[in-house]
Amino acid sequence: MQDLILLHGALGSNEQFSELIKHLEANFTVHLLNFEGHGGGNIPQKFSIELFAENTFQFISENKIENSFVFGYSMGGYVALKLAIQFPNMLKKIMTLGTKFEWSPEAAEKEIKLLNPDLIEIKIPRFADMLRKRHSPADWKIVMVRTAEMMKDLGNEKAIKQEDYKKINIPVLISIGSEDKMVTINESKSTAEKLSNGKCKVINGFPHPIEMVNPEDLAREMINYFIILS
Repeated sequence: MQDLILLHGALGSNEQFSELIKHLEANFTVHLLNFEGHGGGNIPQKFSIELFAENTFQFISENKIENSFVFGYSMGGYVALKLAIQFPNMLKKIMTLGTKFEWSPEAAEKEIKLLNPDLIEIKIPRFADMLRKRHSPADWKIVMVRTAEMMKDLGNEKAIKQEDYKKINIPVLISIGSEDKMVTINESKSTAEKLSNGKCKVINGFPHPIEMVNPEDLAREMINYFIILS
């Protein structure tokens, strides 16, 4: 079977895919990893898309995975595209879901304001508890602070510049949920147009949080793109 690598989002871990993989394993050899500092691992001094792309490259190399499909949720989609820019012949196809591409200093500042761990602990205790469990034994608050710092760099185009997208030659599907309140359809379509082999698909009913997406429906979209349309 064809290899499929799943890349999680910001503040996430590979546990975000625990239900999804049940609907994929009949069609793919599914591979999961945690980006450095996520899922309870040691937290580095700095988060970056470059670091997470390097994590993915090392995972692929160590597991001797060749010509794989990659699905990236939210930040994971950004990492997948960064990997495709750096290593043009490593991947076969990419699908992203809910990935934010429209970064500017103003957009970054808007997202950073939402990443206040002390405020979240008071106002959204259930979310704080989920993050505490997800990143244990590491400190979820540090994960959030490092993520906020990374977003500032994204706003300054330190990860992917607009002209970099044209370097990606493999097929890429930029998918966006119709109910996504974090990412716009316009930025998704605009990014797909910058790719030499890119398409955009709006998936009806999907919100941004992957935990709120029906895993069977998402798996169906992935199987259709990676296998049926190959």
